[in-house]
Amino acid sequence: MDNPPNRTMIKAKMKTTLLLVTLVAVGAAHSFSADKKIVVGFSQIGAESGWRTANTESIKSEAAKRGIELKFADAQQKQENQIKALRSFIAQGVDVIAFSPVVETGWQPVLTEIKRAKIPVILSDRAVKVTDNSLYLTFIGSDFIEEGRRAANWLAKASGGKAIIVELVGTPGSAPAIDRKKGFEEVLAKYPEMKIVKSQSGDFTRAKGKEVMESFLKSTDAKQITALFAHNDDMALGAIQAMEEAGSKPGKDILIVSIDGVRGAFEAMAAGKLNCTVECNPLIGPQLFDAVEAVMAKRPLPKRTTVQEGVFEQSQAAAELPKRKY
Repeated sequence: MDNPPNRTMIKAKMKTTLLLVTLVAVGAAHSFSADKKIVVGFSQIGAESGWRTANTESIKSEAAKRGIELKFADAQQKQENQIKALRSFIAQGVDVIAFSPVVETGWQPVLTEIKRAKIPVILSDRAVKVTDNSLYLTFIGSDFIEEGRRAANWLAKASGGKAIIVELVGTPGSAPAIDRKKGFEEVLAKYPEMKIVKSQSGDFTRAKGKEVMESFLKSTDAKQITALFAHNDDMALGAIQAMEEAGSKPGKDILIVSIDGVRGAFEAMAAGKLNCTVECNPLIGPQLFDAVEAVMAKRPLPKRTTVQEGVFEQSQAAAELPKRKY
């Protein structure tokens, strides 16, 4: 005859064993997911400027530092290349997709495909215009409108509120080109004697900036030009070359304000050829991968994270130059 207390003891032991097996299994599963490498697909615009090169380096080095597998694609400034890269990331089943969009519009279809694949999207440096903001998780980058305002405020102060301005615009349709122009013109509206007389795209490149500035300087009213607003430093550096070749003194005959804060701009300021650069910080790798890790840990993220930046004048260039990381 079975002893009832013995049956109770056996059942208790079986429950304990089952619990231990379950805990071990859960622990093993947890260990596996913790050890699994995070895979991020990143589509970069290209390598059109010193700023973009520094931005790429910041992203690649931070991924390596954190042991994150980075699938990197260079779009060579073409939206169709970026869309192909994003679809490739879906096919590869990456954990997170991040990209710097070359232009603002035209992303809705591919972002909808990514959402269906349940892959979170982080926008880096540039924003997109979509009807459904849930198509991306968060945006990390600069306030381009504020950068334009800062450039105009500096120029208003430096020129005493009187300037005949030529403008080198960034890539047409891109967020920084649209917003920097918007911010600049917003401030100009307060100064009736500050006018943009010529405005043309230099596509954010030094070569195109030089070419467009050459055409500005060959125009009939070239002698009236007192200031240049360039949407980035590379175009300003190209324009400086054009001015020098035309026998003009950049930074003296024509006041120059540009945006980015790259090393070349500080060198030009130290040489007295550029007057002011408004910083746009490209070193956003740490913030990008903080966001990636937050996504993987299912922690909430703000919809927008703005990068901290400053404004630098000629007088600060020599002291600041050794500190520049890009």
